[in-house]
Amino acid sequence: MARLRDLYKSKVISEMTAEFSYKNPMAVPRIEKIIVSMGVGKAVQDKKFLELAKEDLMMITGQMPVVCKAKKSVSNFKVRAGYETGLKVTVRGVRMYEFMDRLISLAIPRVRDFRGLDPNSFDGRGNYSMGLAEQSVFPEIDVAKMEFQQGMNITFVTTARTDDEAKRMLALFGMPFKEIKA
Repeated sequence: MARLRDLYKSKVISEMTAEFSYKNPMAVPRIEKIIVSMGVGKAVQDKKFLELAKEDLMMITGQMPVVCKAKKSVSNFKVRAGYETGLKVTVRGVRMYEFMDRLISLAIPRVRDFRGLDPNSFDGRGNYSMGLAEQSVFPEIDVAKMEFQQGMNITFVTTARTDDEAKRMLALFGMPFKEIKA
């Protein structure tokens, strides 16, 4: 079983119940899924970039990514509707907890000049989004074989009703949020 799933059952549920006074353990917020996406704009010129990004995203998440197509034509970016311009993976269950564990314990500490995650990146409904500037912070990616740097967006979809509940839950999992000075 994943380490963070055990942490959720042993520590997070009890602390969240005490702090927010839930009457039922099933009312405690949980993470439903994690969505990892990459916008590969370079794929318009060369399909090779999309394939390389697909391999990297597959190694990072352990799942085959879905190719996303442009919905609208944008002449400034030389993109037409229907062009393949992005990738996304939705991770659930045990793979979700394993990905989150690798993100928190291995990838985030490897980010250069890291001062903490932005605590204001919640959407108002308890979901948290963050971005990474390059995929090389994950240990699965071989930097010597990497041909180009690609950023990614990571969204944590939770069952929390408020941002405060979601922030506290993610902090109990070990997410390194920045302290806001008043």
